[in-house]
Formats: sequence, structure tokens, C-alpha cells
Amino acid sequence: MSLPHAILTALLEKPSSGLELTRRFDRSIGYFWSATHQQIYRELGRLERDGLIRALPSQRAARGQKKEYEVLPAGRGELARWTAASQDPKPLRDTLLLRLRAAAVVGTDGIEDDLRRHLALHTAQLAEYEEIERRDFPPGRDTMEDRLRHVVLRAGIDLETFWTQWLTRTLEELDDAG
Repeated sequence: MSLPHAILTALLEKPSSGLELTRRFDRSIGYFWSATHQQIYRELGRLERDGLIRALPSQRAARGQKKEYEVLPAGRGELARWTAASQDPKPLRDTLLLRLRAAAVVGTDGIEDDLRRHLALHTAQLAEYEEIERRDFPPGRDTMEDRLRHVVLRAGIDLETFWTQWLTRTLEELDDAG
């Protein structure tokens, strides 16, 4: 599971509290890796227990004050080890594709409406990613770090482009068959 590595990456980019991490997952990391508030807090506890991160000393002592975390050298080493390791691609597992296969044997009631809903969701996500690209990657941002972040975003754009095109063709094919 890569959630600890996603958290280590986010904390190396900027020391953050659990709440800030949740917001960052929603705004940026979430376009390729999602996690709930509870998952993030649970993983922060594990990473701290394992000596990979630590809570930064608070400027003032106050009950209920949010902890801000930073990555320790052992955490940086773990992330570097994980980054350098080889991993095989994961096979595609998509419920919609399985439902279409099932519809071939039990009937297609409701499936076209859900395909249209999926198309609307993927179209909206594509528009959001393209806006992030316009906003965060103007011409001239050419450092290796910028390039790496941009290629990750491009992967999201390309995936959403695939889904919108595939869903459009699928709906056209179903309309032609009906």
C-alpha cells in the first residue's frame, strides 16, 4: 500500500498538520491518490511510531492545538528506497466495466443513464485537471521537479480524456444498437 509514501511525499514538500494533509489530498494529490481524513490520521500515527516522521515542537502549549509533522531522515530514506524500487503495473479493476459485462447477460436497464452520469463526472474532472494545468504549469516552468509534477497531472488528463472518449463511443454504439 502506498498511502504512507504519499504522506511522506506531501510532508517533504511541506510540513503539515493532518487537516492540512487532508486538504492537500483533496486539492492536488487526490487527482492520482485519494485518502480519507481517518486514513491519513491513522497513517500519521504509524509513521510517527515507526520513526519516519515527528510532530514539530509547538510554538505555544495549548490543548487541542493541531500537530504539524515533518519527515525524519529515516522517512526520507524509506521514500527514496520505495521510489527507486521496481513495481509492476496494476491490472485494471473497474466496476463499470464489470457491470457492462453483466448487463450483457441480465439486461441493460439503467446502464445508459449511468454511462451518461459517468461521462458527466469524467468531463468535469477533465476540466478541473486542465484548469490546474493552466494555473500551475505556465510556459517556462521547466525544473525537473516541475516536469515530474506536470507529467503526473498529464497522466490524470490523459486518463480522463480516455474515459470521456470511451464513454462517448460506448453511448453512441448503444444508441445505434437500440
